Amino acid sequence: MELYAAMPPAALALFAALFGLAIGSFLNVVIYRLPEGLSLARPGSRCPGCGTPIVWYDNLPVLSYLWLRGRCRHCRQAISLRYPAVELVTGLLFAGLALRFGATPLLPVWCLFAAALVAAAAIDFDHQIIPDEISLGGLVVALLLVPSVYVMLGSDVGPALGRSAAGAVIGGGLLWTVGFLHARACVALGREFDHWPEPGEALPTPGTLDYWLWFPGVGFGDVKLLAMIGAVLGPFGVVQTILAASIAGLVLGIAFAVATRSWDAPFGFGPAIAAGALLVLFLPGGLAAL
Repeated sequence: MELYAAMPPAALALFAALFGLAIGSFLNVVIYRLPEGLSLARPGSRCPGCGTPIVWYDNLPVLSYLWLRGRCRHCRQAISLRYPAVELVTGLLFAGLALRFGATPLLPVWCLFAAALVAAAAIDFDHQIIPDEISLGGLVVALLLVPSVYVMLGSDVGPALGRSAAGAVIGGGLLWTVGFLHARACVALGREFDHWPEPGEALPTPGTLDYWLWFPGVGFGDVKLLAMIGAVLGPFGVVQTILAASIAGLVLGIAFAVATRSWDAPFGFGPAIAAGALLVLFLPGGLAAL
């Protein structure tokens, strides 16, 4: 803390950007391996085409992609633009947060939070799932870490814990309520969905867990992600996130439909939720919620 507290704003932003680029490189591993149930540590990075291990100088964030002109050094297979994009976005987010909040003990929390949102958004975009390791794991970390930092800054323990707990309940609870009521309305109106219930299965009844947790059109991963966001941003911040995510979801949904030329292609809500939470952090109106 003392190291970066003494840095001028520009130097702090540069340090945060470089650190963010490195974290972005790790997030690429998380985004690729976590949904597949693969180890994040082993084996080391390798070309998906020829399987050749990637040496350190070919694994530098953004720079190696530019130096190699977006292709594997050995087999010349194209490297997805996703990799440098995730690194660059993470680096810019970290730098922006450093400029936005300065050298505060909360800065590492905001950076960790932003990294989790980037990973969740990318995985949900690819697979329409948000791994529990990010949502529930992030929720546990947030409920412990965020109140601790606020206590360090002078807040009483009770209000600090209550803020995170209330944010988690409101964040997850609001979306769960929407999903639950929507599911009950769909049943009452006789609406049918391709995936709800599965072929040959009856509609869930109140005595089953699916009745409370399995909804058409609302992924329960989104509910858990909003609970994590609420634990970080607090009650007002998570409500602002939901409002911002609604607008972001509309914009991203239209853009995705235009890009795919399909209005019914699967589209996860996670990217919109992540965008909404980041807007709350960066926009001046969101500062009151922190």
